Amino acid sequence: MEAVDDLDLQSLDKLELPADLMELNMGPAHPATHGTVRLKLKLDGERVAAIDIQPGYLHRGFEKSCERGTWNQVFPYVDRLNYVSPMLNNVGFALAVEGLCGVTVPERCQYYRVVLGELARITDHMTCNAATAMELGAFTPFLWLMKVRDWIYDVLEIETGARLTHSFGRIGGMAAPPTPDLKANVRRVLPEVLKVVGETETLLLRNRIFLDRVEGTGVLTQAEALDYGVTGPVLRSTGIDYDVRKAEPYLVYDRFDFDVPVGSRGDNYDRFLVRLEETRQSVRILEQALAQMPDDGPINVDDPRLILPEKSAVYTTIEATIAHFKLVMEGVKVPRGEYYSATEGGNGELGFFIVSDGSGTPYRVRVRPPCWYGLQAGARMFAGGMLADIIPTFGSINMIGGECDR
Repeated sequence: MEAVDDLDLQSLDKLELPADLMELNMGPAHPATHGTVRLKLKLDGERVAAIDIQPGYLHRGFEKSCERGTWNQVFPYVDRLNYVSPMLNNVGFALAVEGLCGVTVPERCQYYRVVLGELARITDHMTCNAATAMELGAFTPFLWLMKVRDWIYDVLEIETGARLTHSFGRIGGMAAPPTPDLKANVRRVLPEVLKVVGETETLLLRNRIFLDRVEGTGVLTQAEALDYGVTGPVLRSTGIDYDVRKAEPYLVYDRFDFDVPVGSRGDNYDRFLVRLEETRQSVRILEQALAQMPDDGPINVDDPRLILPEKSAVYTTIEATIAHFKLVMEGVKVPRGEYYSATEGGNGELGFFIVSDGSGTPYRVRVRPPCWYGLQAGARMFAGGMLADIIPTFGSINMIGGECDR
């Protein structure tokens, strides 16, 4: 049979493959694909001869939906891109609009965004590794990791009022200031995070069954990762230490001491380890952010063109009532122009390209979803491997349907 490396994996229907290959569909509704995506397989026995990855079944319509509301009304939409770490989406979109407006939020708000974002990053990595382990038969680590994730959700719910999709970001700040117990609540859960990461490593990293399923499977080389535009843990597992927080620091990330974990082989094992170590690095960032974060001060910019007036003033003065009405009904008037802003999402570089015509409604919002590129690189990771290897490999890519079918 023709070597898999010589096949055009992007045009499966045109391949000249032996007639005795079996065609198999996985998805678009399949528990192993973590979302609505169809995998069209050509199998030589149990080995994957070729694969065509077909997303597009979710029809989220995020980018067009953004053109129908005000700038602040986009936040509930960005929550539903990567719904495993929605606060990182909130922060990324807010920074893009603020960049076009030419404003910088107060220092206390920057630290607050870092704290909430890193908590969300931990939940993202825990969810990915928990699901990957469970799909290989390791159900106990799944329960451990989900337990701690729920404790982090408790903290996020106290801060934002919502457990999963928070809609907490605002242009020029946040919806509310930190609660008085924020630092105590976060510090209480961080030791549990480290404890469970250590327990997970103890249970899995010497387990012969787990190692056989992840070592040397789903391999992606550095050159292939760069060709596909992959970022995040999938790229770093190949040995490239690209992290937006280090390469192009935003908010106050340049004030923190943390490392960028990298692998060497770019396989499922390295991706699993990278996410575990990145969880530890997020804990380091959180400890420093909590120590440096001011206990008082403004959380929003002092600009009535961006921020709603206090409710007490809205109820008692005509000026505040009019300002409130115009901001809600007409939206923030973002200056005419275009802007691209990138942050480090749970799966890599999360970019927002926005275009404003000067009105209170976005003219165009285009998102660069990090897991989209990992999904496309999956054609290389799957081909030549075994059918069973698709399960851990797809889990390690961490495809989020809301991001891909935006």
